[in-house]
Amino acid sequence: MTARNHVIAIGNALVDVITTAPPEFLSDRGIAKGSMRLIPADEAETLYAAMGPGREISGGSAANTVAGMAALGARPAFVGRVADDQLGRVFAHDIRAAGVAYATAASAGGDPTGRCLIVVTPDGERTMNTYLGACQELSEADLDPDSVAAAEILYLEGYLWDPAAPRAAMKKAIEVARANSRKVAFTLSDVFCVEGHRADFQELLRSHVDLVFGNENEVRALYQTASIDEAMAELAKHSCIAVVTRSSEGAVVLENGNRHVVPGEKVDRVVDSTGAGDMFAGGFMAGLVEGRSLPDCARIGCITAAEVISHYGARPEADLKALVKAKIG
Repeated sequence: MTARNHVIAIGNALVDVITTAPPEFLSDRGIAKGSMRLIPADEAETLYAAMGPGREISGGSAANTVAGMAALGARPAFVGRVADDQLGRVFAHDIRAAGVAYATAASAGGDPTGRCLIVVTPDGERTMNTYLGACQELSEADLDPDSVAAAEILYLEGYLWDPAAPRAAMKKAIEVARANSRKVAFTLSDVFCVEGHRADFQELLRSHVDLVFGNENEVRALYQTASIDEAMAELAKHSCIAVVTRSSEGAVVLENGNRHVVPGEKVDRVVDSTGAGDMFAGGFMAGLVEGRSLPDCARIGCITAAEVISHYGARPEADLKALVKAKIG
């Protein structure tokens, strides 16, 4: 079967609300700087009211990744649930305008569209307070098996593994991808996801995943060790390609006993680190579907991640294709 899309991603459909604030804004509210936490609807309303002027930008980890891929010339699709409300319409318009195929029906009732309230401190660190809302209503009924079967890579977001219905949808998607000899990629997403689903994530890596992304903290949490070298040694035992991002130090790609170390891109000033890992994954997979080498894929990931942290928001603003061409051809 000829691939209709290079990648089909399943993840949270969120709208990011981004504002800047001093660290005291967080500490006064008992929020740990640099954390990512889930919050209920009432706290989302209270925190939103307290935040200063901000920007509303369509987000969600896997959605950011495929938006980055589209900017690099790939053909991605996205599956994620929003509500039929203002933020839901913003999300649907933005992701389609970015060049991503998006056909998931909005829910007419139930919870409102999810949003991530992001507070960026002067050092560029982002603290994310996420109300998932309609995201958690995604189910197997939203899955088009033909679209999964017709994509080269199925990309799954670890953030969405917690709710039962979306998890069932992703497991079904894995079955379809496997039955059609398609690749499966997975992102660990966050330390709290790893700590909540360590056994499931390790099982995915053992038998269901061809490509996994994680940063140093997530990989250490996966194997419950303070040593990144020990964690990567455990990760290397799996047959899948494993990509470990190391912030400004770049990335390490583990594959069939080989280790490729790729340096990070220099950034004059980190404005907002939101979406760096998402954009890295998008750059890496865009290189992969072009048939580039694994080190070059990681280099593209570093280039795209560097671009997104140089401005507010998790979607690219520069010409990513031109950036990649100028740096590696």
